[in-house]
Amino acid sequence: MPITAINATSALVVIDIQKGIVAMPTVHPVQAVVDNVVRLVEAFRAKGRPVVLVHVGFSKGRPDAIKTRVQTPMPAGDFPPSFSEFVDALGADPERDILILKHQWGAFYGTGLELQLRRRGVTDIVLCGVATSIGVESTARDAYERSFNLTFVSDAMTDRIAEAHDRALEHIFPRIGEIGTTDEVLAQL
Repeated sequence: MPITAINATSALVVIDIQKGIVAMPTVHPVQAVVDNVVRLVEAFRAKGRPVVLVHVGFSKGRPDAIKTRVQTPMPAGDFPPSFSEFVDALGADPERDILILKHQWGAFYGTGLELQLRRRGVTDIVLCGVATSIGVESTARDAYERSFNLTFVSDAMTDRIAEAHDRALEHIFPRIGEIGTTDEVLAQL
């Protein structure tokens, strides 16, 4: 299904394009993903539409991290200081962009994201980032439950696991939004 609309009430939400995340192995060349994200960021800024840059991070000792029983826990210890920094190519600017720090997979819970979007009259979210099946999908599910229209940019996201990436794009995202490429989104702006 082609993208039907990227309208004036659309915001770009970029998930975890940060130094520590993009340094991890991914199933698609991460630089190509980052390049597409940067193209989207620049185009949304040029149109005066909101750009939301989301990153994940924790305080020293991770007192703000979720602590539940899981079979695959997060690595022990603190992440390096640069882990949560946005990649330089994004040109993150708190005077221009909405910067959201999250402490879990999704960008809505425990953050001011919904408030920031609603105050700007945003009804539609264009979503991209890393990892497709974790941060992007968790944020998408929350956005869908909050009645935001969703557009997923397939070539501006990747994952560490090919099957997880493909499952989200083939089975989850079509049920909660529309999917297109960077070029298709830019053509709709």
